[in-house]
Amino acid sequence: MKVVILAGGYGTRISEESYLRPKPMIDIGGKPILWHIMKIFSSFGFNEFIICAGYKQEVIKEYFDNYYINSCDVTFDFASSTKTIHNNATEAWKVTVVNTGIDTMTGGRLKRIKDYIGNEPFFITYGDGVSNVNLKSLLAFHNKNKKILTITAIQPEGRFGIISFGKDDEIKAFREKSKDDTGWINGGFMVAEPTLFDYIEGDKTVFEKEPFEQLVANNQIDAYKHNGFWQCMDTMRDKEKLEGMWAANKAPWKLWKK
Repeated sequence: MKVVILAGGYGTRISEESYLRPKPMIDIGGKPILWHIMKIFSSFGFNEFIICAGYKQEVIKEYFDNYYINSCDVTFDFASSTKTIHNNATEAWKVTVVNTGIDTMTGGRLKRIKDYIGNEPFFITYGDGVSNVNLKSLLAFHNKNKKILTITAIQPEGRFGIISFGKDDEIKAFREKSKDDTGWINGGFMVAEPTLFDYIEGDKTVFEKEPFEQLVANNQIDAYKHNGFWQCMDTMRDKEKLEGMWAANKAPWKLWKK
């Protein structure tokens, strides 16, 4: 089963680093967040990826072009002009990187990789979010409900405190914002049927707008509620939070052993 990762945006809200590389290639613990996302999927046995690249797409291609040799020990014998690979510990991944355009919208990026999908269901996620969602359970939920699209619904943590007011706007208390104060949002980690492409017109289609609205109208979209960990890397503050978890060996999304 293929995994499609949307990785073509400009990443303007984390421009401190995205001016050098695409946001999915920004490191967490010395590895691009794209690598972390792929490791999540491969921990459940999903190893075939289609990367919807765009902005600085050559960085992603070069990373995977050099991935094998950079992950192993290598002996370079200049006398015999040979190269010997040792300790092959790379993942059993098949990765297709597709240049889906610089200014293409999310729906358009998906439409451009249609020919790589075939007639089977496939995963879709964003190139900047990690989670400990059970992908096997998500897939089972999708197959049971038989909708065109299933999204993983999450409740993000609030960033600002809450003020409790009394009479005449008198402040009674301050408290931290909890998940109960926020609604459910699309956290990525979606499963789709190939008929999803019929809902996408072209490059200017924003996946989360018209296609979602039409799917709702046709009763063809469902939500798998995930109450566990989820975190996007939208800003430097998000990156630092994820870095801290990884450094402390307390990264909930690390579902793999190596």
